[in-house]
Amino acid sequence: MKDPKKCIIVDDEPAAHYVLINYIRQNPELELVHQCYNGIEVMNYLRENPVDLMFLDIDMPEITGLELLKILPSQPKTILTTAYSEFALESYDYGVIDYLLKPIYFPRFLKSIERFLATQADRKVIASNLFISIKADGAVIDLDVRKILFAQSYGNYVKIFTTGRTYLASMTTNELEASLPAEQFLRVHKSYIVAIDKIEANERDTLVVSSQRIPVGITYRRELERLLAR
Repeated sequence: MKDPKKCIIVDDEPAAHYVLINYIRQNPELELVHQCYNGIEVMNYLRENPVDLMFLDIDMPEITGLELLKILPSQPKTILTTAYSEFALESYDYGVIDYLLKPIYFPRFLKSIERFLATQADRKVIASNLFISIKADGAVIDLDVRKILFAQSYGNYVKIFTTGRTYLASMTTNELEASLPAEQFLRVHKSYIVAIDKIEANERDTLVVSSQRIPVGITYRRELERLLAR
Protein backbone atom coordinates (compact mmCIF):
# COMPACT_ATOMS: atom_id res chain seq x y z
CA MET A 1 0.00 0.00 0.00
CA LYS A 2 1.17 3.50 -0.82
CA ASP A 3 2.19 5.75 2.03
CA PRO A 4 -0.82 7.80 3.18
CA LYS A 5 -0.86 11.53 2.50
CA LYS A 6 -0.05 13.65 5.53
CA CYS A 7 -2.81 16.10 6.42
CA ILE A 8 -3.53 18.70 9.09
CA ILE A 9 -6.67 20.36 10.39
CA VAL A 10 -6.74 24.12 11.02
CA ASP A 11 -9.91 25.29 12.75
CA ASP A 12 -10.70 27.19 15.94
CA GLU A 13 -13.76 25.01 16.66
CA PRO A 14 -13.16 21.67 18.44
CA ALA A 15 -16.42 20.30 16.98
CA ALA A 16 -15.06 20.82 13.45
CA HIS A 17 -11.93 18.87 14.40
CA TYR A 18 -14.08 16.02 15.68
CA VAL A 19 -15.94 15.70 12.37
CA LEU A 20 -12.85 15.84 10.21
CA ILE A 21 -10.89 13.45 12.42
CA ASN A 22 -13.69 10.92 12.05
CA TYR A 23 -13.76 11.30 8.25
CA ILE A 24 -9.98 11.17 7.86
CA ARG A 25 -9.73 7.99 9.94
CA GLN A 26 -12.13 6.29 7.53
CA ASN A 27 -9.83 6.98 4.58
CA PRO A 28 -6.67 4.82 4.49
CA GLU A 29 -5.04 7.17 1.97
CA LEU A 30 -4.90 9.96 4.56
CA GLU A 31 -2.93 10.32 7.79
CA LEU A 32 -3.73 13.06 10.27
CA VAL A 33 -0.38 14.33 11.57
CA HIS A 34 -1.33 17.52 13.39
CA GLN A 35 -4.19 19.74 14.56
CA CYS A 36 -4.03 23.53 14.83
CA TYR A 37 -6.53 25.98 16.26
CA ASN A 38 -5.26 29.27 14.80
CA GLY A 39 -3.08 30.68 12.05
CA ILE A 40 0.01 31.18 14.20
CA GLU A 41 0.08 27.52 15.20
CA VAL A 42 -0.08 26.29 11.62
CA MET A 43 2.57 28.74 10.40
CA ASN A 44 4.96 27.47 13.07
CA TYR A 45 4.18 23.85 12.26
CA LEU A 46 4.59 24.21 8.49
CA ARG A 47 8.02 25.80 8.89
CA GLU A 48 9.40 22.50 10.17
CA ASN A 49 7.09 19.80 8.83
CA PRO A 50 6.10 18.70 5.31
CA VAL A 51 2.35 18.37 4.77
CA ASP A 52 0.44 17.13 1.73
CA LEU A 53 -3.04 18.43 2.53
CA MET A 54 -4.47 21.12 4.81
CA PHE A 55 -8.11 21.37 5.89
CA LEU A 56 -8.44 25.09 6.59
CA ASP A 57 -11.26 27.05 8.19
CA ILE A 58 -11.83 30.59 6.90
CA ASP A 59 -13.42 32.32 9.90
CA MET A 60 -10.73 32.23 12.60
CA PRO A 61 -9.63 34.90 15.08
CA GLU A 62 -6.51 37.03 14.49
CA ILE A 63 -5.70 35.51 11.08
CA THR A 64 -8.46 34.27 8.78
CA GLY A 65 -7.95 31.30 6.52
CA LEU A 66 -7.70 33.47 3.40
CA GLU A 67 -5.23 35.80 5.10
CA LEU A 68 -3.16 32.76 6.04
CA LEU A 69 -3.03 31.62 2.42
CA LYS A 70 -1.77 35.07 1.43
CA ILE A 71 1.19 35.00 3.79
CA LEU A 72 2.26 31.34 3.75
CA PRO A 73 5.46 31.14 1.69
CA SER A 74 4.63 27.69 0.37
CA GLN A 75 1.26 26.24 1.20
CA PRO A 76 0.22 22.59 1.04
CA LYS A 77 -2.72 21.58 -1.08
CA THR A 78 -5.71 23.11 0.69
CA ILE A 79 -9.37 22.29 1.15
CA LEU A 80 -11.28 25.15 2.76
CA THR A 81 -13.92 24.37 5.37
CA THR A 82 -16.39 27.08 6.36
CA ALA A 83 -19.98 27.88 7.21
CA TYR A 84 -19.98 30.92 4.90
CA SER A 85 -20.67 30.38 1.20
CA GLU A 86 -19.95 34.01 0.20
CA PHE A 87 -16.19 33.35 0.15
CA ALA A 88 -16.41 30.48 -2.35
CA LEU A 89 -15.52 32.43 -5.49
CA GLU A 90 -12.71 34.40 -3.85
CA SER A 91 -11.18 31.27 -2.36
CA TYR A 92 -10.28 29.81 -5.76
CA ASP A 93 -7.97 32.77 -6.39
CA TYR A 94 -5.66 31.12 -3.84
CA GLY A 95 -5.36 27.84 -5.70
CA VAL A 96 -7.42 25.79 -3.25
CA ILE A 97 -8.60 22.34 -4.30
CA ASP A 98 -12.12 22.55 -2.94
CA TYR A 99 -14.51 24.48 -0.71
CA LEU A 100 -16.52 22.48 1.85
CA LEU A 101 -19.53 24.08 3.50
CA LYS A 102 -20.28 23.18 7.11
CA PRO A 103 -21.90 20.98 8.20
CA ILE A 104 -19.66 18.77 6.10
CA TYR A 105 -21.25 15.55 4.93
CA PHE A 106 -19.16 12.45 4.34
CA PRO A 107 -20.00 11.94 0.62
CA ARG A 108 -19.02 15.55 -0.11
CA PHE A 109 -15.80 15.06 1.90
CA LEU A 110 -14.94 11.99 -0.19
CA LYS A 111 -15.44 13.96 -3.40
CA SER A 112 -12.92 16.55 -2.19
CA ILE A 113 -10.41 13.84 -1.37
CA GLU A 114 -10.81 12.38 -4.86
CA ARG A 115 -9.97 15.81 -6.29
CA PHE A 116 -6.90 16.04 -4.06
CA LEU A 117 -5.64 12.56 -4.96
CA ALA A 118 -6.12 13.37 -8.65
CA THR A 119 -3.76 16.34 -8.31
CA GLN A 120 -1.16 14.05 -6.73
CA ALA A 121 -1.47 11.56 -9.58
CA ASP A 122 -1.16 14.34 -12.16
CA ARG A 123 2.01 15.59 -10.48
CA LYS A 124 3.62 12.16 -10.66
CA VAL A 125 2.82 11.88 -14.38
CA ILE A 126 4.27 15.33 -15.00
CA ALA A 127 7.45 14.49 -13.14
CA SER A 128 7.98 11.27 -15.08
CA ASN A 129 7.08 12.70 -18.49
CA LEU A 130 9.06 15.91 -17.94
CA PHE A 131 6.34 18.05 -19.51
CA ILE A 132 3.63 20.37 -18.21
CA SER A 133 0.71 21.81 -20.13
CA ILE A 134 0.27 25.59 -20.13
CA LYS A 135 -2.11 27.97 -21.88
CA ALA A 136 -0.09 30.57 -23.78
CA ASP A 137 -0.40 32.40 -27.11
CA GLY A 138 -3.99 31.25 -27.42
CA ALA A 139 -3.08 27.58 -27.36
CA VAL A 140 -2.26 24.73 -24.99
CA ILE A 141 1.48 24.06 -25.06
CA ASP A 142 3.37 21.06 -23.69
CA LEU A 143 6.43 22.62 -22.09
CA ASP A 144 9.59 20.66 -21.33
CA VAL A 145 10.36 21.42 -17.67
CA ARG A 146 14.08 20.81 -18.30
CA LYS A 147 14.15 24.03 -20.35
CA ILE A 148 12.58 26.23 -17.66
CA LEU A 149 14.96 28.71 -16.02
CA PHE A 150 12.58 30.57 -13.73
CA ALA A 151 9.04 31.94 -13.56
CA GLN A 152 7.75 35.32 -12.44
CA SER A 153 4.26 36.32 -11.32
CA TYR A 154 2.75 38.85 -13.71
CA GLY A 155 -0.69 39.95 -12.50
CA ASN A 156 -3.16 37.17 -13.37
CA TYR A 157 -0.49 35.45 -15.47
CA VAL A 158 2.95 33.90 -15.02
CA LYS A 159 5.97 34.68 -17.17
CA ILE A 160 7.92 31.46 -17.75
CA PHE A 161 11.50 32.02 -18.87
CA THR A 162 13.06 29.08 -20.73
CA THR A 163 16.31 28.45 -22.58
CA GLY A 164 14.52 29.20 -25.83
CA ARG A 165 11.90 31.86 -25.21
CA THR A 166 9.52 33.43 -22.69
CA TYR A 167 5.89 32.36 -22.29
CA LEU A 168 3.07 34.37 -20.73
CA ALA A 169 0.94 31.59 -19.27
CA SER A 170 -2.65 31.95 -18.14
CA MET A 171 -2.29 30.52 -14.64
CA THR A 172 -1.39 31.58 -11.11
CA THR A 173 2.04 31.16 -9.56
CA ASN A 174 0.54 28.68 -7.09
CA GLU A 175 -0.88 26.60 -9.96
CA LEU A 176 2.46 26.54 -11.73
CA GLU A 177 4.26 25.56 -8.53
CA ALA A 178 1.85 22.67 -8.02
CA SER A 179 2.45 21.48 -11.60
CA LEU A 180 6.24 21.45 -11.46
CA PRO A 181 8.26 18.54 -10.02
CA ALA A 182 9.01 19.60 -6.44
CA GLU A 183 12.49 18.07 -6.48
CA GLN A 184 13.55 20.27 -9.40
CA PHE A 185 11.95 23.65 -8.65
CA LEU A 186 11.79 25.94 -5.63
CA ARG A 187 9.67 28.94 -4.69
CA VAL A 188 12.19 31.58 -3.57
CA HIS A 189 9.87 34.59 -3.43
CA LYS A 190 6.12 35.13 -3.48
CA SER A 191 6.55 36.09 -7.15
CA TYR A 192 9.36 33.78 -8.30
CA ILE A 193 10.01 30.08 -8.85
CA VAL A 194 13.46 28.92 -10.00
CA ALA A 195 14.90 25.73 -11.46
CA ILE A 196 17.34 24.52 -8.82
CA ASP A 197 19.89 23.20 -11.30
CA LYS A 198 19.89 26.52 -13.20
CA ILE A 199 21.08 28.59 -10.22
CA GLU A 200 24.44 30.16 -11.12
CA ALA A 201 25.13 32.11 -7.93
CA ASN A 202 23.64 32.49 -4.47
CA GLU A 203 24.10 35.93 -2.98
CA ARG A 204 22.71 37.45 0.20
CA ASP A 205 19.30 38.56 -1.08
CA THR A 206 19.36 37.34 -4.66
CA LEU A 207 20.02 34.38 -6.91
CA VAL A 208 21.55 34.56 -10.36
CA VAL A 209 19.80 32.47 -13.02
CA SER A 210 20.82 32.87 -16.67
CA SER A 211 22.55 36.14 -15.73
CA GLN A 212 19.26 37.45 -14.27
CA ARG A 213 19.04 38.48 -10.60
CA ILE A 214 16.12 36.88 -8.78
CA PRO A 215 15.07 38.25 -5.37
CA VAL A 216 14.92 35.81 -2.46
CA GLY A 217 12.22 36.38 0.16
CA ILE A 218 13.32 36.11 3.77
CA THR A 219 10.72 33.42 4.52
CA TYR A 220 12.10 31.24 1.69
CA ARG A 221 15.78 31.60 2.57
CA ARG A 222 15.99 28.65 5.00
CA GLU A 223 14.63 26.10 2.52
CA LEU A 224 16.89 27.48 -0.21
CA GLU A 225 19.99 27.15 1.98
CA ARG A 226 18.99 23.60 2.94
CA LEU A 227 18.65 22.51 -0.67
CA LEU A 228 21.86 24.17 -1.84
CA ALA A 229 23.78 22.54 1.01
CA ARG A 230 22.90 19.01 -0.11
